[in-house]
Amino acid sequence: MSNKTFNAQVRVTLKNGVLDPQGKAIEGALGSLGFEGVNQVRQGKTFDVQLEASSKKAAEDQLANMCEKLLANTVIEDYAVSIST
Repeated sequence: MSNKTFNAQVRVTLKNGVLDPQGKAIEGALGSLGFEGVNQVRQGKTFDVQLEASSKKAAEDQLANMCEKLLANTVIEDYAVSIST
């Protein structure tokens, strides 16, 4: 079976309840710039990954492994993976 190329996006965000000083700073800056109604800002990071795998399931498993080992600090961060071909 030949491998397919998958394009994936991994979104990493802080877990609820984890202090987000950068988000707080952005929230304050938005208020000082005149943007009203901003109640909360949480910052995160996004990784665009292109990989080859035998199936979408294999790609999902590989990406989850990447997140667990490197892309996310799973003690304080959550991650979500979306994949397209």
